[in-house]
Amino acid sequence: MALTIARRIEKRVEIELWGRAAGRCEFNGCNRALYKSSVTQEQGNFSEMAHIYSFAEKGPRGRDLTQADDSYLNEIDNLILVCEQCHHTIDQNKGEGFPVSLLQTWKREHEERVFIVTGIETNKKSHVVFYEGKIGELPTKLHKTEARLAMFPERYPASEMPIILSMQCSDEDKDQEYWATESRHIKREFQNKVLSLIETTPDVHFSLFSLAPMPLLIELGSLFTDKINVDVYQPIREPRGWKWQEYPDGFEFIVNPPSTFEGQPALVISLSDKIPHDRVKSIVGDSASIWELTVNDKFIGNDNIRSKAQLSLMRMCIRDLMIKIKSKHGADTALNVFPAMAVSTSVEMGRARMPKADMPWIIYDYNRKHGKFIKTVTIGGES
Repeated sequence: MALTIARRIEKRVEIELWGRAAGRCEFNGCNRALYKSSVTQEQGNFSEMAHIYSFAEKGPRGRDLTQADDSYLNEIDNLILVCEQCHHTIDQNKGEGFPVSLLQTWKREHEERVFIVTGIETNKKSHVVFYEGKIGELPTKLHKTEARLAMFPERYPASEMPIILSMQCSDEDKDQEYWATESRHIKREFQNKVLSLIETTPDVHFSLFSLAPMPLLIELGSLFTDKINVDVYQPIREPRGWKWQEYPDGFEFIVNPPSTFEGQPALVISLSDKIPHDRVKSIVGDSASIWELTVNDKFIGNDNIRSKAQLSLMRMCIRDLMIKIKSKHGADTALNVFPAMAVSTSVEMGRARMPKADMPWIIYDYNRKHGKFIKTVTIGGES
């Protein structure tokens, strides 16, 4: 059957295709800019418009037999913007290996990505903040690419380089000097790199990625507070990455109050692991009044924080818990904190702290070399 249309593609279709593809090759993995030569950088139109269903009846991908006539051939849905090399690739060998369904998928995915990226508003810019340090004997490493993928499409980095708050302290985490040095450093870096931005940039937003010991993360959270616009992220093991997943069905925080309120108050946070109370009493005393924040046993583990909503719930729970503990033990009594939790919940605990209202916190960390909890940093009070 003779064609009822010419091969010439209307200008309106060409313009729309260029806009949908953002002037880049839609061949999956190429993405070459088509408004300049990839060799000489000379500006010009280096694009070709390839037919998904072939224009020629005996072409490499045949015809769409569901269509009433040939008018669909030169319309936007049947065209893919490519470079000369990729056009040759998909048509050679009678198009074997590049069926209609594959090209349609590539076209859809490329144009959806362009639509999302170009739809991002300027108020979605966020300053990426990295804070990392040795956890025990293990070094940690944060990556810009993983951070960007976790933020997108809700946010995107305000600049290419993240704000680095980390330091490499030569002291071991069993030494008190380690905690004192790291504490001074994080306060100084926060003042110089974060507060300075807040003071000079209206509506500034931060995205925090951290891998460090829990006491330092709690202190970092107390510096950010809940008054600063910050999204806190969590490294997830399965699937690996920092991208938030679905809220775990049935997850909730559980508060177990002490049987008596006469002793020195202690807060045990058993989220990633169960902390035996006898370890706490060996530090605080046998008469310690132990409050416990935990979850159902099936949720205790290293990968239990998977949704951003869990962090909001954590902040609300900590605020409510601080009011209850203060009402029983007094605002001037120091609270001994023994944490076992994910990095994001450690930060959010610090963010939930009310500096003028909450009692001082003495944060402990379990040290395997000593075989016991050791005192690390104190937040609030005169320290």
